[in-house]
Amino acid sequence: MSEDVRFARVIGARPEKVFAAFTEQEGQEAFYGNDDPGWIVESECDLRVGGLWTVSFGFSRDELHRHDHVFRVIDGPGRLVVDTTESRADGSSLEFEIEFLFEERDGRTLVTMIQRGIPTAELRDEHRAGMPNAFARFERAL
Repeated sequence: MSEDVRFARVIGARPEKVFAAFTEQEGQEAFYGNDDPGWIVESECDLRVGGLWTVSFGFSRDELHRHDHVFRVIDGPGRLVVDTTESRADGSSLEFEIEFLFEERDGRTLVTMIQRGIPTAELRDEHRAGMPNAFARFERAL
């Protein structure tokens, strides 16, 4: 098994608010957003165990990436676990697990994202590179 990709950030709101925002369309689209003009993000979410959260994103409708997340654990406001299938614009795909933890820290929330099962260092580095922007955009959306 490959090493985990892990990223954490303290967000200036209580876990209940952060969890609620993360499980709503606006927060999900902010998380997958990009500040570049023309960036496309579309999110649909059936928030229940076994439900599907689908996010399509990219610069062009002809070259969108897509993440299909199936909820395995919903333990709000503390934890989400999803099984993810990432379909890439080049036609390749990748399956892995993501765990999100929402931990109270003096009225704020430590959000930790752990991706498990990404097979190569190159793919892990690619995923890791986008995380600071994803968390910053999500926090601004709060």
